[in-house]
Amino acid sequence: MKNNLLHPFRVVLALIILIAVVTLQSCVNSGPPTDLTKEVLIPKPVSVTATGAAFGLSNTTIIYVADGNAQLNQVANQLAAELTKSTGFVNKVETTTSIPAKGSIYLVTDSNDTSLGTEGYELTITEELVTIKAATPAGVFYGVQTLLQLVPLVSTEDLSKAESNKLRLAAGTIRDTPTYGWRGSMLDVARHFFSVEDIKLYIDYISAYKMNVLHLHLSDDQGWRIEIKSWPNLAKHGGTTQVGGGKGGFYTQEQYKEIVAYAQSKFVTIVPEIDMPSHINAALASYGVLNNPNTKFPKDGQYVGPLETEGIGDSKNRPTDLYTGQEVGWSTMSLSKPATLKFVNDVIRELAEITPGPYIHIGGDEAHVTPKEEYIEFINEFSKIVKANGKQMIGWEEIAQANIDENATIQYWHSADYAKMAAAKGAKAILSPSTRIYLDMQYDSTSRIGLHWAAYIEVDDSYNWDPTTQVEGLAKEKILGVEAPLWSETVVTMKDIEYLLFPRLPGIAEIAWSPAEGRSWDEYKMRLASHGPRMTAKGIDFYKSTRVPWVE
Repeated sequence: MKNNLLHPFRVVLALIILIAVVTLQSCVNSGPPTDLTKEVLIPKPVSVTATGAAFGLSNTTIIYVADGNAQLNQVANQLAAELTKSTGFVNKVETTTSIPAKGSIYLVTDSNDTSLGTEGYELTITEELVTIKAATPAGVFYGVQTLLQLVPLVSTEDLSKAESNKLRLAAGTIRDTPTYGWRGSMLDVARHFFSVEDIKLYIDYISAYKMNVLHLHLSDDQGWRIEIKSWPNLAKHGGTTQVGGGKGGFYTQEQYKEIVAYAQSKFVTIVPEIDMPSHINAALASYGVLNNPNTKFPKDGQYVGPLETEGIGDSKNRPTDLYTGQEVGWSTMSLSKPATLKFVNDVIRELAEITPGPYIHIGGDEAHVTPKEEYIEFINEFSKIVKANGKQMIGWEEIAQANIDENATIQYWHSADYAKMAAAKGAKAILSPSTRIYLDMQYDSTSRIGLHWAAYIEVDDSYNWDPTTQVEGLAKEKILGVEAPLWSETVVTMKDIEYLLFPRLPGIAEIAWSPAEGRSWDEYKMRLASHGPRMTAKGIDFYKSTRVPWVE
């Protein structure tokens, strides 16, 4: 009687175990995914075709690199490291002079396929081989980012129990090229300072979504963050505080080179910004010879006393107080000061020497107390100095008022008139509309950090716009690309950065990479929802917007 009563429970238990095993094997070892067109990818690729088959990725899969390409070898090692993080696999990296054996991943450059451009890639997955081909190592790197999104999320414990220890990747071909060459983000390290390791993690985050520019806002009223050897007090004194009065910090030139090298390994160009002629109080506080009587100090009382060892001889050459508040537009340099242009020359020269990328950003925004004529003369001088140091000048949209030409780039943030003025003078534009992609803006009134002077920017607001229609009359050929700034008045920790960056960053990356045709919020939000577990797996503290049906 007892055995008969237990028998049904044994049957149910056996069925549960069988279903669990079959489900695990179907997810890890067989069956789906076999339709590559159904895979969830951000940014959305240009073209995806499926064959209905699958490739088995395992611990024994070898990553092969075409012989003789050091950059490809670096990309291969990055792929191996990421696979270890996500699967526990320890995949070997080897070089080869021929098509590798069955069961491998093959990274190769082929300059003959000009249709892929300099950053496009072709990812081909068959039952026997995964091949990522591109004209350049950068294209291969972007193909690797797509491949990593195809690797299923599964615990290493479950994987170890599955037959053959294989993860199935849907077979087919992805051909993909970016819409814009400039796909970036800006991080303000002046209002609050962030460490070298924080910057590297930021580079990891943006490059995973195929962004290729990191603009570092290195100076402002509240802090100077880069060592300038000919003017050492800029960092030693001007770098000692931040918004709210914290200890601040600065990067030595060796640390800056370390950041640049790390960015290069992820095909990210570092664009350094020294904001002038306004947003300059950290420099005025470091050297009295730069001080300008036109500076109109805020009345909020958030100051730290002046440096007592430099520039004090009379009231005209007394350093200002360091500032720890959040007001903008009140500080300025003066062209009448003999030291001013020497200062600018020295700073740009040293920065150019340690910056391999082609650009120097000179700021130029919110110069509210700089007389217009003097402002225009300042920008004209900055342009000459940047050019003399072998770089191209970028400035915020206000520089359109100066004598700029096709050698300059403006960064649009709110004035369509300035953007059109710059285009009429031959300059190109980077689009950073403050009402759409200023990442320091709150999602809504309940957001724990952020500002809202431009707008409340929910995740759909940051996605639902098109660079070609943002500024009426601005032709697409005048648009270099898209850059999402993250100002740091309210941002103190890396978790703060993650909260404001995600989930808006992936959608902004898609705007910069993917064709506008076929993009829609209703379709995109489902892909974003499926990326929630990936962000969780990486430990990212993202904002769970109620406008996205998140997959748990």
